[in-house]
Amino acid sequence: MTKHQIITGDSTNIKQIPDKSVHLIVTSPPYPMIEMWDDIFSRQDPEIRKFLETGEGLKAFYRMHELLNRAWDECDRVLVDNGFVCINIGDATRTINGDFQLFSNHTQIINHFLGKGYSVLPDILWRKPSNSPNKFMGSGMFPAGAYVTYEHEYILVFRKGGKRMFKGAGKELRQKSAFFWEERNVWFSDLWEIRGTSQVIAASKASRERSASYPFEIPYRLVNMYSVEGDTVYDPFVGLGTTNLACMAAKRNSIGVELDAEIAGLALQNITVSADALNTVIDSRVQRHIEFIESLPADKRERCYRNAHHGFDVKTRQEMAIKIDRVSQVTKENNTVICYYE
Repeated sequence: MTKHQIITGDSTNIKQIPDKSVHLIVTSPPYPMIEMWDDIFSRQDPEIRKFLETGEGLKAFYRMHELLNRAWDECDRVLVDNGFVCINIGDATRTINGDFQLFSNHTQIINHFLGKGYSVLPDILWRKPSNSPNKFMGSGMFPAGAYVTYEHEYILVFRKGGKRMFKGAGKELRQKSAFFWEERNVWFSDLWEIRGTSQVIAASKASRERSASYPFEIPYRLVNMYSVEGDTVYDPFVGLGTTNLACMAAKRNSIGVELDAEIAGLALQNITVSADALNTVIDSRVQRHIEFIESLPADKRERCYRNAHHGFDVKTRQEMAIKIDRVSQVTKENNTVICYYE
């Protein structure tokens, strides 16, 4: 059984979550200096709107990150030692007072976590291919007047303290939670090509645009990469609950916080899905692995190992204990969704 909670509140001060009680943080915050987020930042700090109106873009930029830093400090409080933080963030390009420039959000976040003593691990570039035929911004063919088009965002990865160690029952859970060899080769690449509108389980397109939620595939990968079955995953900017859904499919517990009460209600509605919807994700993952094994040449198939729980072949010994449980039932109690597994 796993539990998935949606809390309406300010992620800079969430007393409902005890100290050092979550194992992984996966989130995509509002992006400073992206216009769709100006209002939410300005409501929390009116000085930001003043700076934007007077054309003082850098001052607004730094004030926005001061707000985010308070949320990162709260993440530090609730995260266990040796836990991980994964943050999807995009840099911003904007013209202020006629001056076009880049506002580097990812460097601000890296610097804050470095200051807190975190280890900065290799990041991932999430490439979001555009359908636009124009791969530039600015004055077309003339030198010194056009700018590179941004089609990527960052997934930053931090670790609090040293390497996480597993003993006893924890070691068995880690072995059960292993990923497939072919998943490792894709997931641990530094470039992910996933279209921004891709959703496996999601609410309506209008709701996604309102919350700017990221594709299900991103948190699903990260949850499987940096946590084990039964861990608790926290998303301080939960939006429509995409991280929670990923945890439901991956058999992790989850907590999401959303400042907007209406969007929090949509998130709770969005994660109250059927067992069949979650099993579609789980079954697809297993089927992709089976198809991969079947695609191997006969000589490589002969060198495979047998998974003890599922009975299919796997590439390495480390995959022999993988056990991917299907969902048997989904229920809701107040602001918490509970998943039961077969």
